[in-house]
Amino acid sequence: MKGPVIETERLILRPVQAGDFEPMCAMMADAETARFIGGVMERPAVWRSLCVLAGAWTIRGYSMFSVIEKASGRWIGRLGPWQPDGWPGTEIAYGLAREAHGKGYAREGVTAAIDYAVDILGWTEIIHCIDPLNAPSIRLAQSLGAQKLREAQAPAPFSEIRWDVYGQSADDWRARRG
Repeated sequence: MKGPVIETERLILRPVQAGDFEPMCAMMADAETARFIGGVMERPAVWRSLCVLAGAWTIRGYSMFSVIEKASGRWIGRLGPWQPDGWPGTEIAYGLAREAHGKGYAREGVTAAIDYAVDILGWTEIIHCIDPLNAPSIRLAQSLGAQKLREAQAPAPFSEIRWDVYGQSADDWRARRG
């Protein structure tokens, strides 16, 4: 899969690969981790999800990145640009495996992904669609300068889900970034 590779101090962000399937299955089988990122999925659904991410790179030219921990070479999640049809805006989405929680990896990866979306993709607004009960995700978004903008209903097949949409303009991000 062709696409950019972004390196941060501790992470490698790269397009998804077939080898990401098994660790993605493990992440999506963990009920607590999957709670706010689509819910627990069986292997066939995870396969389709992985293929959707890969297909978005081909069709849109961007998608969420696989997140690789540099020190271990392990796949620890996926995050990055996300805007399927019917989505409420240009989102930087994020979801990391439980073993990656609490290490600052989400902040590090999301920061790099926002830079990419603003500087390379030319996005003028960055949003994060967050379940109102997902306090850690809300804290992360706010720490990055996002504010609650509105509420939104997810598109089908998840139309029963309602999100709080946090976000900021690219200009606000650039000013904050310095």
